[in-house]
Amino acid sequence: MKRHKLLPLSETMHLILLSLREPLHGYAIMQKIEEMSSGTVRIAAGTLYGALDNLLKQNWIEPYPSDDPRRKVYIITPAGLEILEIEKKRLENMIHLY
Repeated sequence: MKRHKLLPLSETMHLILLSLREPLHGYAIMQKIEEMSSGTVRIAAGTLYGALDNLLKQNWIEPYPSDDPRRKVYIITPAGLEILEIEKKRLENMIHLY
């Protein structure tokens, strides 16, 4: 099987996918990533929205219905979950090399 051009995931894309296992809007994604990383990773808005565009193009995330029309909410897709699983296995294999 040919490896996808975006693999391995960048830390930013990996964290965004992990955060979108629940529906979130942009600012909430930034907060969730900072929380998940214990404050070590802070994603700027421009970086976030560029990554979201890439993830949407790959169909790894999709828009999620929101009651607030001013906020775009996203959630991970089954394809995105599959990518996370591939990355999880890759990272586990790397850890086993130690």
